[in-house]
Amino acid sequence: MLNVLVTGGAGYIGSHTCVELINNGYNVISVDNYSNSAPQVIDRIKKITGKDMKSYCCDIRNKKDLEKIFSDNKIDVVIHFAGLKSVGESCKKPLLYFDNNIFGTIVLCEVMQKFNVKKLVFSSSATVYGDESLPPYVESMPTGKVTNPYGRTKYIVEEMLKDVFSSDNGWSITLLRYFNPVGAHESGLIGEDPKGIPNNLMPYVSQVAIGKLSKLTVFGGNYNTPDGTCIRDYIHVVDLARGHIKAIEKTMQNQGINIYNLGTSRGYSVLELIKAFEKATGKRISYETGSPREGDIAVVYANTDKAFCELGFKAQFDINKMCEDAWHWQSKNPTGYVIN
Repeated sequence: MLNVLVTGGAGYIGSHTCVELINNGYNVISVDNYSNSAPQVIDRIKKITGKDMKSYCCDIRNKKDLEKIFSDNKIDVVIHFAGLKSVGESCKKPLLYFDNNIFGTIVLCEVMQKFNVKKLVFSSSATVYGDESLPPYVESMPTGKVTNPYGRTKYIVEEMLKDVFSSDNGWSITLLRYFNPVGAHESGLIGEDPKGIPNNLMPYVSQVAIGKLSKLTVFGGNYNTPDGTCIRDYIHVVDLARGHIKAIEKTMQNQGINIYNLGTSRGYSVLELIKAFEKATGKRISYETGSPREGDIAVVYANTDKAFCELGFKAQFDINKMCEDAWHWQSKNPTGYVIN
């Protein structure tokens, strides 16, 4: 039975991945500083799975604390989620993103190397493709012409990890380029719970539906798309989590750098997602059109053929299921994990 260290294990994607890992027989060790998550998540993961898991409150930039965790546990493979992820915030606070996302990964890799743990699955992003390639994005396309500091941190970490492997071919590293995770676990016990005003579309829509926010601002209505709003490839977070199980299997089998898109190969506009949410939930979503958001690209969706051919991964859930599960989580937890 493999021991998997999950950085950011209490986060949105991390928590759903912990559930899938445990359900597939892995031992999970979560590390999280709870800067954008809640300790209650760990108990909910245990409730969903009916099994125990280790968890540590630790910032991965703290090398001493991280080394203690590696010293106290036999770790076979690491899934690295821990990182800040807001495009808008990264444009306002680039140094914070460089420190957290890049320096944090450097410390993690140094500790992994010290303890001879050289198998890593990295949470990357479709933002690395930038705005010069045309969708659907294929893994072989050029990267680096990014439009915001968040995307730049993901690109820099990808390049850094390639260099780590070039310097030591004993590493096995899988880079997973996510598109737009949405939805929640069908139990309604875990889901996306952003602190403050949501930066992502689905939790914002959900909070408008529950009455926590008055209306949604659609950023830009004049993009070169059928209805003038941005198009994104939305993937159910449980599908995404299951992609990590496939990625671990690949990472454990062979050494090298492997890169995969995890999406659905289907794009939906902002207005299409709003309509799908209204259909799935019976809730009316009030919205207004505002100015385009700095760093946004008009159309982003994946080509996922490589993930299907090499990992056997294919997303199962459609946009209606994504909306239903997001609403189930929101309606069951109107104030998120912290109960007022």
